[in-house]
Amino acid sequence: MKNEKPLVLDLIEVGANDVALVGGKCASLGELFRELNSQGVRAVDGFSTTSYAYEALLETDGLRKKLQKLLKGLDVNDLEELARVGAEARRLMLETPFPKEAEEAIIESYKRLGERIGKKTFEVAVRSSATAEDLPDASFAGQQDTILNVKGESALIEACHQCYASLWTDRAISYRTAKGFDHFDVALSIGIQPMVRSDGACSGVMFTIDTESGFRDAVVINGAWGLGEAVVQGMATPDEWIIFKPTLKLGYRPIVMRKLGVKEVKMVFADDGTGTQVRDVVDSQRNRFCLSGYEVIQLAKWACQIEEHYSKLAGKHQPMDIEWAKDGITGELFILQARPETVQSNKEENFIENYRLTGEHGAPLVTGVAVGERIGQGKVHVLLDPDKLTSFKQGEILVTTMTDPAWEPIMKRASAIVTDRGGRTCHSAIISRELGIPCIVGSGNATEILRSGTDVTVSCAEGDRGNIYYGKVDYVVEKHEITDSERPKTQVMMNVGDPDHAFAVSRLPNDGVGLARLEFIINNHIGIHPMALVNYPNLKNLKDKEEIAKRIGEEDPKEFFVRKLAEGIARIAAAFYPKPVIVRMSDFKSNEYARLIGGSQYEPEEENPMLGFRGASRYYDDRYKAGFKLECLAMCRVRDDMGLTNVKAMIPFCRTVEEGEKVIALMAEYGLKQGENDLEIYAMCELPANVVFADEFLKVFDGYSIGSNDLTQLALGLDRDSEMVAHLFDERNGAVQKMVGMAIEAAIRNGKKIGICGQAPSDYPEFAQFLVEKGINSISLNPDTVIATTHSILEREKALTKSAKK
Repeated sequence: MKNEKPLVLDLIEVGANDVALVGGKCASLGELFRELNSQGVRAVDGFSTTSYAYEALLETDGLRKKLQKLLKGLDVNDLEELARVGAEARRLMLETPFPKEAEEAIIESYKRLGERIGKKTFEVAVRSSATAEDLPDASFAGQQDTILNVKGESALIEACHQCYASLWTDRAISYRTAKGFDHFDVALSIGIQPMVRSDGACSGVMFTIDTESGFRDAVVINGAWGLGEAVVQGMATPDEWIIFKPTLKLGYRPIVMRKLGVKEVKMVFADDGTGTQVRDVVDSQRNRFCLSGYEVIQLAKWACQIEEHYSKLAGKHQPMDIEWAKDGITGELFILQARPETVQSNKEENFIENYRLTGEHGAPLVTGVAVGERIGQGKVHVLLDPDKLTSFKQGEILVTTMTDPAWEPIMKRASAIVTDRGGRTCHSAIISRELGIPCIVGSGNATEILRSGTDVTVSCAEGDRGNIYYGKVDYVVEKHEITDSERPKTQVMMNVGDPDHAFAVSRLPNDGVGLARLEFIINNHIGIHPMALVNYPNLKNLKDKEEIAKRIGEEDPKEFFVRKLAEGIARIAAAFYPKPVIVRMSDFKSNEYARLIGGSQYEPEEENPMLGFRGASRYYDDRYKAGFKLECLAMCRVRDDMGLTNVKAMIPFCRTVEEGEKVIALMAEYGLKQGENDLEIYAMCELPANVVFADEFLKVFDGYSIGSNDLTQLALGLDRDSEMVAHLFDERNGAVQKMVGMAIEAAIRNGKKIGICGQAPSDYPEFAQFLVEKGINSISLNPDTVIATTHSILEREKALTKSAKK
């Protein structure tokens, strides 16, 4: 007869409803091993103690009563008293004899596991699993210990005893109190699994949601060399990949972002054969990704399967937090554990908070990986010794090498957190998101540069890079409500250039992207002139040559450009998928191109670059033709390899119809054939010639997007870079509006789409209303004006409808 109060269960016996018995982590491990192995997900076998084993320990020698007496009246904000009580609680746990019946059950299960995997003595991971873990409002991230590379029966029992004692660490006591949990309502179980030998390969964490923006169609993977604790604890700044789920499920390979981490150290098996140790990573490993593209795709597919499984169990969409490892002996990938993501998936979704710096500031003192999108201010407190946590004051900015769960009692006092090491899935990052405070990880040298007592501003509101500025810089917090209110007939699109912000702004009500600028990606994510990469290493300037070599590493220079540009485009396209994303091919002026690394060798010196070698004229010219080919190859990769066919192309500054025909023919030669796989090619309508010959241009292109900035300067004969005539620059001028109206009429006459992506509709609501009256198809706006202008457009459309009925 089966024991009604089992002390140990094999994972194959554990189900999703057994959280009270084995805790959230082990219930999840059982589901992974039993259900998902059959679907091709490589989950690791094992067994789990139950809450009955922990209860047996509490009942030994009156331990429960001793602990209750010790904890009575404890103020967890008194850090010295918390430390005293925590130390005494752990001493009581470790000095209480381990229940014999529990010890026998664990050893018997260890032997059975050995029989299943064909080994008598083997290394295991001992993983804590609390019955209150991974709840919707509390992740309990890292509150209890995980002990790695435990070998042999006696070492296993000792590790389990230590694991039980970790339920009474200072941080765990403080965390339970803060979250309102009774200490004795939380039991601890222990999961025991064979070690995956990732000490000889790599491991990490992945989420089935973007951990910063809450974008739900992404898998975010972090990885570093060695055992995964180095990533989780923030010891190493990991590599990172983002994969787009919808087209992944269709069979494409949509890695829309990859970032090489520093990977400073790795955790490996200790030299004496038990436990672990930390070693520095050699340069050859630091400078390459720890996973191949194929392995990244495989992990992402498993992540999607795991998310789908747990979403069915939950009866709702359930993003997941998953640990993975690669075995250095067999080369196989494994899933170690999966649990619900508890921060972004439970945020309110009816509004967006936008933090924005408004004050003047100098160059950043320190930069790193931004966690969250907020801004914090306060006095720096550089703290390297965890024994001195009591010196930390409310509202200070915590600056340290890295954090672990022992730091949590003071993390909640901080106005921001900055660490030298770590990535977006490390302990510091997870806890700061839960606390709602800005955090910058992986800065490299913050503890050396910043000085205690200095007022600084920590900004995570400027993209993926977090910046720390001297002093208290003014900033504002804008709150945008998101509603399912009616949409106007006129499509409201957005101008988006920065891939780092795309996931966040895509939550605003929109009909897609009317203008995605390649210049931002080339300037900020590549920084090298395309022709310098085409001709590398044959460059005149030795300094440029050295800088390019440093940036591209071992990668082919042309592939570096194509990959980086494709990933930037793809992040924007993925954020808005399946809505249209219109990508304008590069429109740098010669003086702007010259500022890129290696650019001065390939750019002419022009008196007026605004009217010179720019736009379509560059693309078929021998001086840039090979660079344009790289742009086209990047677009092909986004559409064909990643499946993001919502991407459309747009040609800027096309002076003649013949020039347009020449460019479209060249694009077809480079793989972008108009009409194939629904590819549409638009032209910017920004020259008087584009208006006067609109009927002819629209026979060549699939539609127009009005560029009101250039059209204004050319209609009025103004140089928009000249402050001398800046007061005359006004898109609402009658001549400009007449040209805009003529372009709209021509598009309607030819049955072609027409929109506008210039600045005017964002700046002037009355200009947007004028466009609605003329019957424009779409208006593309800056994200910060979308909601207000949408309301204005709706009102104008209703007024026009009402007027027409009279």
